Amino acid sequence: MSQGGAGILAEVRWAINPFRGDRFQELWTPAAEAALDFGATGWALYRSKEGNLDFIQHAFFPTKDDFERYWYSEELAAARIEIQGYYQVPLLPTFHTIAGIGFLDPATVAAAAQ
Repeated sequence: MSQGGAGILAEVRWAINPFRGDRFQELWTPAAEAALDFGATGWALYRSKEGNLDFIQHAFFPTKDDFERYWYSEELAAARIEIQGYYQVPLLPTFHTIAGIGFLDPATVAAAAQ
């Protein structure tokens, strides 16, 4: 399935302090997923395979204002306070216009592999 030309991608690059990666991932994953509660159409949290201390958070929103409503919400402010000391500041979200995007349905991939 494919979709293109709508919305924005918000990206946050997290630099995690040594020995904090596992705990950061445990604490922040629910906060990243909470983007869906604020109107995001998708989210992802990626962890670097090399070093395990670099994370990239993506959230797909209709507008930048929608992302900011999520990012500056009381829920996310509390989550950032909880993980204070786990990451290096400043956090600078960047925004990208979605020119095109596509995903495969996992069921389709599994069926094709048989």
